[in-house]
Amino acid sequence: MTPTGRRRISAADTLWLDMDRPNNLMVIVTLMFLESVPRWEDLAALMKDRVVERYPVFSQRPARPRVPLGLGSWEDDPDFALQRHLHRVTLPSPGDDSTLQRFVEERIPVPLDRDHPLWEAWLIDGYGSGSVVFGRFHHALADGIALTRVLLSLTEDGGSLGPDGRGGQEVEGADLVDSPDRSLAGAALSACTALSAGVWAALAGLGRASRLARPSGVLETVGLGVRTGQVVADLLLTHSPENVLSGTPGSHKRVVWTQPLPLADLKTVGRLAGATLNDVLLSAVAGALHRYQRDRGAEPVDLVTMVPVNVRPLDQPLPRELGNRFALVFLRFPSARPAPLGRLAETKRRMDWLKSSPEAALTLGLMTVMGRTTRSLERHIVDFFADKAIGVTTNVAGPTAVRTLAGVPMSGVLGWVPGSGTHTVGVCIYTYAGNVRVGFMVDAAVVPDPADLLRTFEDEVAGLVALGAAAAV
Repeated sequence: MTPTGRRRISAADTLWLDMDRPNNLMVIVTLMFLESVPRWEDLAALMKDRVVERYPVFSQRPARPRVPLGLGSWEDDPDFALQRHLHRVTLPSPGDDSTLQRFVEERIPVPLDRDHPLWEAWLIDGYGSGSVVFGRFHHALADGIALTRVLLSLTEDGGSLGPDGRGGQEVEGADLVDSPDRSLAGAALSACTALSAGVWAALAGLGRASRLARPSGVLETVGLGVRTGQVVADLLLTHSPENVLSGTPGSHKRVVWTQPLPLADLKTVGRLAGATLNDVLLSAVAGALHRYQRDRGAEPVDLVTMVPVNVRPLDQPLPRELGNRFALVFLRFPSARPAPLGRLAETKRRMDWLKSSPEAALTLGLMTVMGRTTRSLERHIVDFFADKAIGVTTNVAGPTAVRTLAGVPMSGVLGWVPGSGTHTVGVCIYTYAGNVRVGFMVDAAVVPDPADLLRTFEDEVAGLVALGAAAAV
């Protein structure tokens, strides 16, 4: 392996590097389900050639800054050895989902060793007749969408994705809303450093002469300024009310997930309601949260989740340095509403608002600014915003056709980004090859019965599909 030397850790990556806490490690968890067991030698060769050799951060460790308030650096690990990071294990009998979930849960609270590159991966066999590749990657290495592309670069179909993760079946995205308008970038940074000037910052960033020369452009710019003011207020005032899923998280997490759910039926529901597939799935999550609250004797309330928004161009190769390029928005689940179709309609309305909102651009600038402050101030700001939500919800539109890993067909993928502050519920939605899997990662101390949450979600999906089928007759 050719040494790459030392390079500066970006402000955005520094933020995630500094946010590790015993009860919420900043580690992304991934699962790739395989139909059989690949050859160990083939998997190791793929990891070396397509991950470690291509992206230097997988063989580098973090070094503290040399001056106060400076940024740290990635430096080559002089003792790097692939076998320190890539492991193999066999699940005990019966080798089912519950057995796999317990293994994953045992690893989640284990900190990654900062004397070496911040990742580990496991080939797990004994999972029925198949196997699983389980990975843990520190968020400072890459955001979720970049990491998804890295992992998919290990796979192939009739035509390989290629070593940069691009190709006809590449991942489509990891955001539930549209990426922020790039013309907002300068305005967003100004708005984040002085939120009280948010409206003016947006106007200054977008009020170009060519736009203001047109009456429609003036109205568009003024409208954006008004929305920016609303978003600034939302960022400051939004919060989840006290609820049965709130509390002080511990270090132990629980994970559960669905079996593959066919996309066709869910898309039918969406078309009949004028909603997207994302709207349908999010309304089902809202329904599960509604029932979970109600079943515990609580009056259901609307719960807030944080949603990552990809800002990295998907039609370009990943940079060798990877890193984090994403924003966040707040979605308030309509989990107080009892009627499934009412929840779906309200989910669509709220998602449509986010799609036209500059909120993602504002939070993108905010995260950049935060990474340039002291660690203590970072944590205060992170807690201020993280504590407004119960957790993070991600959605990845993966390959539309089956892919193979080391010659073995892949049957599904899941991945959770970490929570922070008082987050207790993370949701992962991953569509792949005509199906979708949905997984929950919850804090064991606050949500000790995730199987109930999963069951209510599956019931909500079945109910929506039944309504769609009845309406289509």
